[in-house]
Amino acid sequence: MMHEYLHIEQSLGLNGQASLFGAKNAVLVIMASTLLTNGKSRFTNVPRSHDVYQMMRLLTSLGAAVSFDEEVHILEIDTSFVNKFSVSADLMGKMRASVLVMGPLLARFGQAQVTLPGGCVIGARPIDYHLKNFERMGVFIESIQEVVCAKVAALRPTKLVFDYPSVGATENILMLATLTQGITRIVHAALEPEVLDLIAVLKKMGAKITIMPPATIEIEGVNQLYPVEHEIMPDRLEAGALLLAAAITGGQVHIPQAPAYAMEIFLSKLQDMGHVIQVGPLDVGITLKATTDPKAVSFKTTPYPGFPTDLQAPMMAAQCLASGTSIIEETVFENRLVHVRELQKMGAQIVVKHNVAHVTGVDELYGAQVIASDIRASCALVLAGLASTGITIMSAVHHWRRGYDALEQKLGLLGARIAYHYEESPKNTIDPLLSSAKQSHLHHVS
Repeated sequence: MMHEYLHIEQSLGLNGQASLFGAKNAVLVIMASTLLTNGKSRFTNVPRSHDVYQMMRLLTSLGAAVSFDEEVHILEIDTSFVNKFSVSADLMGKMRASVLVMGPLLARFGQAQVTLPGGCVIGARPIDYHLKNFERMGVFIESIQEVVCAKVAALRPTKLVFDYPSVGATENILMLATLTQGITRIVHAALEPEVLDLIAVLKKMGAKITIMPPATIEIEGVNQLYPVEHEIMPDRLEAGALLLAAAITGGQVHIPQAPAYAMEIFLSKLQDMGHVIQVGPLDVGITLKATTDPKAVSFKTTPYPGFPTDLQAPMMAAQCLASGTSIIEETVFENRLVHVRELQKMGAQIVVKHNVAHVTGVDELYGAQVIASDIRASCALVLAGLASTGITIMSAVHHWRRGYDALEQKLGLLGARIAYHYEESPKNTIDPLLSSAKQSHLHHVS
């Protein structure tokens, strides 16, 4: 049995320039949207994250021809021969974003069959919110155990008022509506930057979409959509991770591609901590110079343009070494504080009450053996490890791989001492892990 882990040593003063790959949260739904077309679409700046490969497998299982040039990050998807509307339970169970093929499949075939999606253990995120709004558009839904069978008698345009601006539901309904004759309106829609990137792709395909205040998306259905070429937007979450890496280690980083226009509240919180932020022309490009005396800040996660839930865990890691007490409230996912217990192993002083964490800054964190519970938790633990005395061993690396394209290498170019290892059989203590590291070394970035 293969055991993978990241070996992290204290690496203070990270410094340099870093580039960004495309946003995982944008590319997955954009890949699903190609099912609305017949022909070959081409995407650039595509990250080599495991979730991207998983979506490739899903599309291939439906009959699409998919090719990915990893060296230049170019992905081509030919949907000319897609001939299936059923997704296997195995594929659905490995990634939450797999549910995003429902809208396109309903638009293409008038039916879709899926099982409940899987992914990180960060919350229920039930798909009934998607299904309820599908039904309002004329989709008949039948659930048999964990299998959802959806069929269309006659799609009808309608006005959908969301109780909550769900990103996934907005994307799924949006894609189905592009090929639904008439005008569909989504009121209280999610307008995350990644949703806007999807809208840009759909409009290139020929969709008629208008965004209106307050948070309303209007879609006028068309008869046909066409293949596109598109560059995936830079990943604001990868940018956040790199900025926090410099902040927590007392260093400096410049990220020329960073979409500052999509990160305003996060950047303001970094400034409140005392870090110096410089933003480039047209709100693109960010430079952070870390303060030597970071102050604790409090924040609450909310839908965009609020503080992003995907940066909550990494930001919490930075609060562990800030002076004062930070109050962090998670309002998006009910299980997104699981990383707290791992940070506590490293000496962090954190008390959790329901969905609120009280973080009291300490002078020092200590390396430990920790386990990542989800993508963003893995980032938090890596950041904490870079600032901790001693050695940190992080297992459950598959979460890190799902969300980031070799981010450890980018951190290494900034001066991080971090290495990815695997060994044939897991060990129960840190010392054997460390002693076997040289023999099981895949690649080291220093």
